[in-house]
Amino acid sequence: MRIDLPNTTVSKIQKSLVRIREEGGAVALGRVLTLVVATSLGHEEEAIEAANEASREHPMRVIIVSRNSGDTMSPGRLDAQIRVGSDAGASEVIVLRAYGETATDEEGLVTGLLLPDAPVVAWWPEIAPETPSESALGRIAQRRITDAANQKSPRHAIEALGASYRPGDTDFAWTRLTLWRNQLAAVLDQPPYEPVTAVEVSGASDSPSTLLLAAWLQLQLQVPVTQVTSPRATGSSGIHGVTMIRESGPIVLERPLVDVATLSQPGQPTHDLSLPRRNLRDCLSEELRRLDPDTLFGDVVEHGVRQLSAAVAG
Repeated sequence: MRIDLPNTTVSKIQKSLVRIREEGGAVALGRVLTLVVATSLGHEEEAIEAANEASREHPMRVIIVSRNSGDTMSPGRLDAQIRVGSDAGASEVIVLRAYGETATDEEGLVTGLLLPDAPVVAWWPEIAPETPSESALGRIAQRRITDAANQKSPRHAIEALGASYRPGDTDFAWTRLTLWRNQLAAVLDQPPYEPVTAVEVSGASDSPSTLLLAAWLQLQLQVPVTQVTSPRATGSSGIHGVTMIRESGPIVLERPLVDVATLSQPGQPTHDLSLPRRNLRDCLSEELRRLDPDTLFGDVVEHGVRQLSAAVAG
């Protein structure tokens, strides 16, 4: 069910939510958090779809703040839409389309619609603030999710996040690494238990996940890590592979296909492993499983990236 509220106010939206609950169309009971999503006008649906799918694991209220950040001079107006039932997964979705001067007060738009006594997570699926924790939405959120891959310069976005990092910040470039990190850790947990002496990480030149994976490996293993990058080409985006050198020979984990990786190591047959590229729903669901700061990500983005850059410069 979708209820359109053209040229409305936050107060009228609140009253509509109360009326919907009283009529039994939706209830806020059981909602565990409020997810606030900042998008540009006309780009809301992909984020809504991912949030709806993630809500089956994390029942929540989703507030979409959609605006044209370059339009501040036209007359202010707020159009809203409330989605419940089959149009909202296991959540309730409030879409706020703000125009003109109304769009300049993001915090004021959402404050009256937050679930009481529930954590707030802010997500910027597109262009993110330079310092998320100091932005209007970031100040009211316990967790702040950005996506460096969608920024004009993904590498600069990661470096800027490291410079401004505050506990609670995270980025989907890190979330996309979970399967890679789990697989590499599992390999090193098997005999022979030899130390790794060097690492090579290969990936697309515009892949922030490649940068974070290299930084994580250097931080954890304390060995030289080399990045090998290539220009963007069809099918080449993301991480290509990791080679870890040990005395007995190299361990090579490569992903020649979109969803399948190949693992080869000395004295063992080559294995094909499932290593799919993670979609928005998977990334969002994982980030919503923890509402406390991700300290490992903080170490990697604050210290690991800087150490890696210093080693390359040296």
